[in-house]
Amino acid sequence: MKRYVCIHGHFYQPPRENPWLEAVEMQDSAYPYHDWNERITAECYSANAASRILDGRGRIVNIPNNYAKISFDFGPTLLTWLKEKDPETYQAILEADRESRRRFQGHGSALALAYNHMILPLANRRDKYTQVLWGIRDFEHHFGRRPEGLWLPETAVDLETLGILAELGIKFTILAPRQAKRVRPKGRGGWLDVSGGRIDPTMAYEHRLPQRRKITLFFYDAPISQAVAFEGLLADGVQFAQRLMEGFSDQRTHPQLVNIATDGESYGHHHRQGDMALAYAVRYLEENRLAELTNYAAYLKKHPPTHLVEIFENSSWSCIHGVERWWRDCGCNSGAHPHWNQAWREPLRNAFDWLRDNLAIKFEQAAARLLQDPWEARNDYIHVILNRSAETLEEFFRRHARHYPSESEAVTILKLMELQRHLMLMYTSCGWFFDELSGLETVQVLRYAGRAVQLASEVLDDPSVEPEFLHRLEAAKSNIPEEQDGRRLYEKWVKGTVVDLFKVGAHYAVSSLFEDYPSQTKIFAYTVEQEDYQLKESGRVRLALGRARFTSEITRESATLTFGVLHFGDHNLNCGVREFQGEEAYAGMVNEVTEAFYRADLPETLRSLDRHFGASIYSLKSLFYDERRKVLEVVMQSALQEAEALYRQIYNQEAPLMRFLKSMDGIPLPRAFLNAANFHLNCHLRKAFEEERFEAVPHLLEEARLWPVELDAAGLGFALTQTMIRLVEAFRSQPENLEVLERLKAAAELAVSLPFQVDFRKVQNIFFAMLQTVYPEWQRQAGQGEEKAQRWLSHFHALGEKLSVCVESGGP
Repeated sequence: MKRYVCIHGHFYQPPRENPWLEAVEMQDSAYPYHDWNERITAECYSANAASRILDGRGRIVNIPNNYAKISFDFGPTLLTWLKEKDPETYQAILEADRESRRRFQGHGSALALAYNHMILPLANRRDKYTQVLWGIRDFEHHFGRRPEGLWLPETAVDLETLGILAELGIKFTILAPRQAKRVRPKGRGGWLDVSGGRIDPTMAYEHRLPQRRKITLFFYDAPISQAVAFEGLLADGVQFAQRLMEGFSDQRTHPQLVNIATDGESYGHHHRQGDMALAYAVRYLEENRLAELTNYAAYLKKHPPTHLVEIFENSSWSCIHGVERWWRDCGCNSGAHPHWNQAWREPLRNAFDWLRDNLAIKFEQAAARLLQDPWEARNDYIHVILNRSAETLEEFFRRHARHYPSESEAVTILKLMELQRHLMLMYTSCGWFFDELSGLETVQVLRYAGRAVQLASEVLDDPSVEPEFLHRLEAAKSNIPEEQDGRRLYEKWVKGTVVDLFKVGAHYAVSSLFEDYPSQTKIFAYTVEQEDYQLKESGRVRLALGRARFTSEITRESATLTFGVLHFGDHNLNCGVREFQGEEAYAGMVNEVTEAFYRADLPETLRSLDRHFGASIYSLKSLFYDERRKVLEVVMQSALQEAEALYRQIYNQEAPLMRFLKSMDGIPLPRAFLNAANFHLNCHLRKAFEEERFEAVPHLLEEARLWPVELDAAGLGFALTQTMIRLVEAFRSQPENLEVLERLKAAAELAVSLPFQVDFRKVQNIFFAMLQTVYPEWQRQAGQGEEKAQRWLSHFHALGEKLSVCVESGGP
């Protein structure tokens, strides 16, 4: 009896991009990382691309790519983010699929995923079709092949969705056992009730659909999957492998497939070092020949379904009630707030459904004037999303426009397509999954709805959409009294973040005071072509005047704007933006404002800006969030330096008294003294790590232990990690540089002695790669008696010891 194992990871993050900037902005809750995508990538996605196998001494002997040995899917929006922000991990994911195709007779392990994680049974047929099609096209764009399988968001399923999968050429999907209703052998026998999760999950099943279509369904092993996700099974790789083997039964006579499916984030994010348990379990299974690793497509090719299955429609893997978790107060929640309710879910979805359906009719009418088939154009728009080049747009217009569009018509077409994109993005499942209306995920889908409302007002010329939408949002009540309802949240978190070209112009004008822009630059999803720029200074006060052309890379909307910004040297500034009204008007504005500024008449300078720019006045708050943080750091720099000097002075001056008080039992240190010590020592430790002054660290740590100071463990560890990455990358580029090697060794020696964790992963990855490529030649030279090579070898071995990498064997 043949035994197979398939481990599936569903790797997904909700879209976090600002809908107007097409970029993920800083999220303070992800500290010390920029945002949660970045943090989870470090903990999980990149960790699985370069996991660890350890020897008996806890040293790394191999760094395997876990993706090459498992089945997986990646959220399309997440994969696009990885391509830009972590290309090394992105390429490792693609290479894993290529390797799996070589390993499994042409069947890749990667699966597609419906585009933005919409709960498909709750969608209309049109959205279902587009979501699946976009997921397939996105997969083809990244992996260069047709997908054989597709993961359904939350495994939420109905027959219409399965029919669309089959229509679009998808061979199989994966469901939870409790989604199976009944089974029977093909061609004979009666139906057997398998409700309640009683289906045999070790084989493939065929589901027959209308129009003579069919699709294969796999059902994962629920108890083992549950143990991986929630019961601590990933604490030990051997136990994980052994538990997988328990999924087989000698009572079965067919070739058995033990397959499990969990969120991929289980392997490293939800469970620290879960990636290593996965890597070791896979190795244990292979080395002991306990079962054959496979993927779903390869198993299906060898062992087609022998049984038919029928499912419970409108069911999912994460709501025992079906799909109610994403539209009503069914009782499914995180459990963190037992006194809260989720009654807000239904009115929120009702408001979104009204917005979608109300705008669909108007979209059809407006788009039909420019496009042959508006909905077919929407389906094809995924090619533009994936590649916004002029050539792609040219092809899109050629295929779908009634005639070649003028510049303004092209903008209208693209805005209509973006309207539809955001009307789908607003249904991302996470918006309903959690406990509270004001949560980050729900606010995010409200922002997508806000972008759709803005686009509708621009291209459909219907000012009534937003008031009615806000009225409907009032029915969604928050559990937090001060947050009130959906309308209040929309007005608080969405209205103020709406971006237009004027706001981009204000951002450019203000930020130009703090960084030098080239004549052509990019600000998130906008390009800027500078036509004139003048900067005047008088002491701390600065005046910037200019003119530039701003263009959206998404809609191609463009405008030439003039701007003027007066900065008083601190956080106070005034900025004005207006459309360019000709050379004469522009020159007059520049002359008038400049003349007042040169007279040092700041009130008149402000009045001149007001006369020329009217109500279009912006401030530091108008900057986009990341840039605002950056500018505020510049603005606060002198103040922080003064504060740092004061805390240092207090600490140095009062340290003798603090030591005396410390020696007196029962007398607590004054809070002011402790605050000074805390600020001073954390600040100096961070600088020591960043500036490679490693020799200063032991004394500072001793001081910190004395009081004791609460160390910023996450921030300090991150600072040293970044320094070590900088050093190891320098070593990789110049392996003959003994000084860099010695500095890196000193950093590693320091890191292992610290009272907080330092992430060695990237440093270990580069070191291990050099062990395979660079080390053998230095070892050869050392064997020939070359003194420098012998010194190099000695330092390299010592560094490997500190990094917990086995050097003696030269790798696996």
